[in-house]
Order: sequence, then C-alpha cells, then structure tokens
Amino acid sequence: MGDGDGAPSFDLNMAQYEPDEVDGFNVPAAAAAANFDSNIDLEEEADEDAYVYSVDFHVIFAEEELQGYTEHGDRADAFNAANETASFDLNYASEEEALDGSSDAEHVEQAQCPVRRLSTRPSPPAAPPPARPSSDMGTVTAADPHPSFLADKDAKVFVAGHRGLVGSAVLRRLLSLGFTSVFVRTHAELDLTRQADVEAFFAAQRPRYVVLAAAKVGGIHANSTFPADFIAANLQIQTNVVDAALRCGSVRKLLFLGSSCIYPKFAPQPITEGALLSGPLEPTNEWYAVAKIAGIKMCQAYRIQHGLDAVSAMPTNLYGPHDNFHPENSHVLPALIRRFHEAKAGNAPEVVVWGSGSPLREFLHVDDLADAVIFLMDQYSGLEHVNVGSGSEVTIKELAELVKEVVGFQGKLVWDSSKPDGTPRKLMDSSKIQGMGWKPKIALKEGLVETYKWYVENVVSDKK
Repeated sequence: MGDGDGAPSFDLNMAQYEPDEVDGFNVPAAAAAANFDSNIDLEEEADEDAYVYSVDFHVIFAEEELQGYTEHGDRADAFNAANETASFDLNYASEEEALDGSSDAEHVEQAQCPVRRLSTRPSPPAAPPPARPSSDMGTVTAADPHPSFLADKDAKVFVAGHRGLVGSAVLRRLLSLGFTSVFVRTHAELDLTRQADVEAFFAAQRPRYVVLAAAKVGGIHANSTFPADFIAANLQIQTNVVDAALRCGSVRKLLFLGSSCIYPKFAPQPITEGALLSGPLEPTNEWYAVAKIAGIKMCQAYRIQHGLDAVSAMPTNLYGPHDNFHPENSHVLPALIRRFHEAKAGNAPEVVVWGSGSPLREFLHVDDLADAVIFLMDQYSGLEHVNVGSGSEVTIKELAELVKEVVGFQGKLVWDSSKPDGTPRKLMDSSKIQGMGWKPKIALKEGLVETYKWYVENVVSDKK
C-alpha cells in the first residue's frame, strides 16, 4: 500500500484481475473431498469380462440400497432387479422464492424418475449435434426439428450460480426476454458439490437448458491458502452438473462459463482461443484456472463421446451490478469504486494507487456477457470454447481517472511508481464470437455510472 497522510491507498497489482462467477457461498474444506461412488469407477477396462456401467440411466441408488452387492456384476444385477421407478422426496423452494433468494418456505415434490437398465458393455458414442447456422435466430427449420433456444421460451432453464455477478445477469436477461420457466437454487437448497443431490435434482426437475455460472472463487490470498478447496470444489461442481445433465436425458444444451485466467501468463496478445494450454499459468490462481480448464475439456469430451451439446464461454474482466466490492478480495474495478467512494465520504485529500498506471486492461459489462450467453445458447454448438470480450483497452490510469470522475471524488489521484505494475497488457481476441454476429453494447463510462449507482443503493445503504 502506498503511504499518505491519512489518504486511502490501494495496490492494483494485488487485486484479482480475472472475472469469476460467484455463487455466493464458501465451500468448507471438508466439502472438498470427492463425492463419487467409487464402485462405479471401474478399473478393469482391459478385462473383456469386466462390467462397465453405462451412463444411460437417470437415478443412482443410495449406497445402502445396494448393501451386500460388492462385486461389479452383483451391483449390475441389483440395479436391473430393482423397481423400474424410484421416488425421491426433494425439499425445494418454489420458483418465486428461489428467484428472490428466499428459502424460508419449503415444499416436497414426489418425482417418479424412470431408471434405465444398466449395461454390461459400453454404449457406442453418439455423434455430436450439428452447429446451428448463425442466420437461424429463434426459428424452426425442416433440417432441425427442435426450436432454437430463443424460440423455446417455455422450456425449463436452470441457471446455476444465480446470486453471483454473471448468474444474476443471465437470470435478469432470460426473464426480460420472456422465458417463463427459469428456475434456480441457492447453495442451501442445492449443494452442487454433492453428486447424489445434483443427480436427484436433475432427475426430478428435468431441465431442457442449463447455464453453469456457479463456482468457488476468491482472491490471491484465498487461492494460495486453500488450493485444495478451490480445485476440488470447482471440479466437483462442474463434474456433477455436466454429468447429471447427460444422465437425466432431458438437457438439450448446456453452457459452461469459465474465466480468462485459463490462459498462460505470457500468452501472446490479444489472446486467442488457441492459446489454451500453450504455456504455464499465472501461479497466483492456477488451482482455479486448472479446474476451469478441466471444465472446458469435460464439455468437449461429453460432446465427442456422448453427443451432449455442451459449449464453453470464456469472458474477459467483468464488472457491473452484484459485483464483489470486498476491500480485501475484490477485482480491480470494484475495488477502485469502493476506494474513491470511501475517500469522498471521508473527505480524504488524495487516493494513492500503486504502480505507474500504464498497464492495459479490457473490461466487459456483465449485461453484455449475459447477451453473449443467450447468443451462444441460440447460435453456437461448436467444440472449441469461445472468448467473450469488449475488444477495447484502457490503461489503469485512464480507468482510475474515469472512476474518480463517476464517483465525484474531488481530491488528488497519486501514483506510487516505486511499486510494480504487473502484467503490461491483457486483451482477449473476441473475433470468433463477433464474427458470428454478437457485439457488446455498453460503453465503459455508461457501465461505470450504472455500477456505481448500484453500489451506493445496495452495498453502501446496507451498512447504514
């Protein structure tokens, strides 16, 4: 932190520049242990007589229901001898309650979920669905019997991570477009790290579309202190949701949201999708990044082997309503907003910021990302992940001056150039999605005005 006579000081280089999809919960270390049924993870693939369980079923029985069946063949026989349907009691909040985050009232739904017979041989992989042509916007064609996403507004859409920056924006956008069956769950209602709970939820609710914006996130200190928590929790969330989407048999499309931290620390600028796995990652958040890379690869693998239409979007640095303004682990832009607001409220003479202000950064309003999510759900079914950025760069100095102006701070902005600047430039190459027809709409200053207004009305007012 810079020195000043009682002036607020902020180290931009210690802020986490990467966008994260906050689910609004902290997964304890105890929850980091994998929750998989080890009896289903067979190792005898080289043995011609080994039983291999097919993923073509809806419900996995609880372990106690299969007591006494320890051999793989016995377990398969037990499944096949079981009833053709299984009932589940699921406590869940009504959609109206879930949308406003309330979980006070709970209801019980009896869901009859068909259980398909287990196979003793692997099922042949299905061919991936063809990509929808970019000209098809909300229509049904003779070649494609299914309606496009935008023409299917009565379908059930599950948004995972709806309390975070990205998930909340996607939820708002879906509702504004007239989608009538969007549903969500809080972490208290559905812990996405628990495999059995996620499978039962998908089997009962049977969504047609899934937007996976849930993740365990944190700043540099949290990533360094709890690396096992970050990699385990995020791998569990992604694995459970993608696999349950396949198993339930109802999901037509899934979109996984990642982060620009998946790219190597020294990737050539602007960063193309092809830079993935081309060099070492930034060490300060590599655990989170590795999990996100695994999410991309899982979507690709499930598309190749099972024909699941799962796509991945990688956004640049994000900002907007519902951002994280915490003084210790917020990203650079919300951190600047908070610092200048507190300096203004305290009549501080200056705000000291580390570095020279010369590094270049790219920012995208989260509502533009929400539009990109809808666009990709409707228009894209490719194997490769897709970058989503604004394509515009701004120096940290220009950004700080703009935030100072929007907040209305009248004091001095002082740069402590004795402190390091960090990575000189970070820009995503978003030519792929822009070539398909999507363009960002919200200018940086316009977005900052809206974001500061939301901060004052929702963060500052809550402390009074």
